[in-house]
Amino acid sequence: MSRDFQFPGRSPVYATGGLAATSHPAASGVAVDILMRGGNAVDAAIAAAAVLALAEPQMTSIGGDCFAIVAEPDGTLHGLNGSGRSPAALTADRFIAAIGDAAEGREALDSHGLSVTVPGAIDAWARLLSRFGTMGLDTVLAPAIDIAERGIPVAPRVAADWAEEAGRLSSDPGARRHYLKSDGSVPETGDVMRYPALAATLRAIAADGPSGFYSGAVADDLVAAIGRAGGCMSLDDLAAVEADWVDPMLSPYRSVSVGELPPNGQGVTALMLMSILSRFELSRLDPVGPERLHLELEAARLAYAARDRFVSDPAHAEVPASALLEDAFIDGLAARIDPRSRMADVGAIDPRESTDTVYFCVVDGDGLAVSFINSLFHSFGSAIVGEHSGVALQNRGLGFVTADGHANRVGPAKRPMHTLIPGLVMDGGLPAAVFGVMGGQYQACGHAHVLGNLIDFGMDPQEAIDTPRAFFEGDMTVLERGIPEATASALTERGHQVAPLAMPLGGGQMIRIDRQKGVLTGGSDPRKDGCAIGF
Repeated sequence: MSRDFQFPGRSPVYATGGLAATSHPAASGVAVDILMRGGNAVDAAIAAAAVLALAEPQMTSIGGDCFAIVAEPDGTLHGLNGSGRSPAALTADRFIAAIGDAAEGREALDSHGLSVTVPGAIDAWARLLSRFGTMGLDTVLAPAIDIAERGIPVAPRVAADWAEEAGRLSSDPGARRHYLKSDGSVPETGDVMRYPALAATLRAIAADGPSGFYSGAVADDLVAAIGRAGGCMSLDDLAAVEADWVDPMLSPYRSVSVGELPPNGQGVTALMLMSILSRFELSRLDPVGPERLHLELEAARLAYAARDRFVSDPAHAEVPASALLEDAFIDGLAARIDPRSRMADVGAIDPRESTDTVYFCVVDGDGLAVSFINSLFHSFGSAIVGEHSGVALQNRGLGFVTADGHANRVGPAKRPMHTLIPGLVMDGGLPAAVFGVMGGQYQACGHAHVLGNLIDFGMDPQEAIDTPRAFFEGDMTVLERGIPEATASALTERGHQVAPLAMPLGGGQMIRIDRQKGVLTGGSDPRKDGCAIGF
């Protein structure tokens, strides 16, 4: 496919020396600057992650979690699970009691202290740098410290998201102090926001490493903030944080292999979805036509049902993640899909019956590739912010369920099911692309959609990201405005209850590696404010 230059859009970015694709220009610029100063892709990724916590504070924070895949030029893969665990004192009874006290039920917990799990990002950043980086935390955090002190203008998409959170932010003393203007209003596009408290926190981390975050004054401040909001996190919980090295899971799709991280993230959901779709010939279909989107939506409904039933902290899993990718199981799921009609109910899903987030990617001139995602879960996470540290805390505890006997049931020192998933493509045993799609629950479906655009429809990374998206929310099928009206009508005829989306489905970035030409090709999602930059 080739771009029609008479229509709005952007070209992919081509580079040979290195390329970074992020959801904010400041982060992309910092990442490329690190590369040009001799740093590698891991150095650049950590620098970008820290800047994004200031540029897109509604999406990410040093008080969040992260997951990463590092692909060495020879094809050796390394996964890092940087998600934190629940407090040791958190029990299901305590969690359920908090829901019962709230008239709105579970959703009222999105700003409750019990929704906060231990932030894993800083420990993960340090481990990535220690193993693969060439620069220290002090060097890679320096750009973010500078930006926090001198300020950064609020970008249009960031302002739109921020405006939706005024009520939650005004309810927490730390959030009011650090994420609202002096008159209590939310910042608007072009307003310059400064974060002196976060600058001081980042300086402590740069000087002392993770202990500057997980102990001392910053840790005291976070525990106090969580406690004021009804939580039960302790200093011991913070001190016990430990990111885990894991082996990425690989699954074939057409002529390539797709890599995702194993649970507690939902990467296996994306692999299931793509495995189901591999049973259908998509390349002959219209990329935004009803036939393709119907198959994608039905496959997603099946894969997500399996996710909700089986994906959990692997230490408590009912079945191994590999069981969800067995050919007989996938064949059975694909056989349930009627290309002409939406399933009324996906039915029982069990392999035993048969045998607002930031994503970005960086590839350096030596071919080291990083697929990286860092998030708070909900917009501004829990909206609980350390009064003195300025750290916004995630609310990943909402990923737990309360059903008795479920592997993902809320409990002490457990990792909840996570939506965060970095992805990559392998071709001939070597990394061919790193990619990811933001958007909470949509991420697994987004991986399948974007990768299908790349592999089945021959799109370049920018086109693959740009193409309109569809998803399901309960019994409703939601469509971005770019989906043709004829497609919407045909989906309705197939039994979908179609509704338009007020906001787009997530964002995304991708870098493709062309070894024959020695060229990197990057794309960044227009649904966000970012860009790809290379040299």
